[in-house]
Amino acid sequence: MLRGDHVAPVVVVEPPVVRLPPLGRVPGRHGRRVKRVSTDWYRAIEAHIVHLRAGGSPSGTVRLRRHYLYDLADQVAPTGPWEVTLGQLAGFLSRQDWAVETRKSARSTLRSFYGWAEDAEHVPLSPARKLPSVRVPAGKSRPAPDRVFTAALDAADPRQRLMLLLAAHAGLRRAEVAQVHTRDLVDRELRVRGKGGVVRIVPIGGELAELLEAAPAGFVFPGRVDGHVSPGYVGFLLKRLLGEDWSAHTLRHRYASKAYAGTRDLRAVQELLGHSKPETTMRYTTIPDGALQAAAAAAYG
Repeated sequence: MLRGDHVAPVVVVEPPVVRLPPLGRVPGRHGRRVKRVSTDWYRAIEAHIVHLRAGGSPSGTVRLRRHYLYDLADQVAPTGPWEVTLGQLAGFLSRQDWAVETRKSARSTLRSFYGWAEDAEHVPLSPARKLPSVRVPAGKSRPAPDRVFTAALDAADPRQRLMLLLAAHAGLRRAEVAQVHTRDLVDRELRVRGKGGVVRIVPIGGELAELLEAAPAGFVFPGRVDGHVSPGYVGFLLKRLLGEDWSAHTLRHRYASKAYAGTRDLRAVQELLGHSKPETTMRYTTIPDGALQAAAAAAYG
């Protein structure tokens, strides 16, 4: 097993300080310093994690929220978890070199954590209540080109090839690829547990279906994160194959664009991708060749 497909355990090295290895480290990325947080932060974060798990939060959500909270603890030190101010939270969000979607996710984590802290009476009022909302601008689809996908397939080993096919021919997110289990495939329909624990059914065929049907029972990509590899490790492998300008998510855009081009049915594509809103699906799809000309001709013809 290569390093990077699991999160190392937390180790207490000298009370009252906890030494925490960086979360989601992947092979080939160096220079990320080890975070050191107080035991007050450690206990607060892990108590919140227990709360999330008790509510049935998916493991991917738990891992992501833990990551943001330890990052926050590291940045606001030596301030304790129950003394953090709105200004410090805003500073944490503003200093990060994040994509807008990542910033929105981090804000959601802060509101969740301090909302729980308020309910548990750790703080009289959540300092995250008045964090400014993060507006996500309308995005543009960026599907990986066929030449890039073909070259990646040619360079991939059998395991990596299956990861590529799950992203490009079934539209799975990297976290969903990591958790594929042989029991999820029934009659060439793949049961996918997506964001928020929402389950969707994705019909598959061709080489992808054959490879999954032939896979040994269990997780298709076994590892040390609840029995499977981590999403970060999947993303690392696919980006290395696809090249600097492309990622696992651009294969999902490719899937969406091809599905829409073949059917013109946005609702069907929405269901396949597991989106709650069709507006999100629209950002994943490109307008098929000739569609604008056909629409204009229908208007003036």
